Amino acid sequence: MPDPRQPAELLPAAASGDQSAWNELEARFGPRMWAVARACGLNEPDAADAVQGAWLRLLEHLHDISNPAGVGAWLATTTRREALLLIRKAKPGPAPFDVTHDPDPESAVLEADGNRMLWKTVSTLKEPCRSLLTLVASDLGSRQVAVRLGLPIGSVGPTRARCLEKLRTLISLQETVQ
Repeated sequence: MPDPRQPAELLPAAASGDQSAWNELEARFGPRMWAVARACGLNEPDAADAVQGAWLRLLEHLHDISNPAGVGAWLATTTRREALLLIRKAKPGPAPFDVTHDPDPESAVLEADGNRMLWKTVSTLKEPCRSLLTLVASDLGSRQVAVRLGLPIGSVGPTRARCLEKLRTLISLQETVQ
């Protein structure tokens, strides 16, 4: 299997109509975009709208991206902006967020640190667990996970359960070491 193309190669290829470049961009950055949209509190249909909006923005600005290597961060930021726009449109009133319900900075740092540790642990898992848990976190349905991983749809649930058990074991071992 050839090495995946770098974003600096993918963007011009996508701009010239190369469908495989679009597919690679979606495969590489799509799960993260879904995770960003869902982390903003959107339900699945609204998250789909935010992700689709971010892809549309990429299409509109394909030739304006000054740092192609940073397209992943650009897509994540754009997805977050699309999600916040949807939230703002859905909520009445002047402010989209109630400051009294925002987490304090210490909690936010601890949560971010916990998330980093979780994903660092997930990255140590072997396939298909690593990919399966990444796709599950992006809130894809079992059918889409099965298609992307080439698994029978009936095996997604049991495989997910085994992968989550492996993850729990690894986290438990890390906690006893600390």
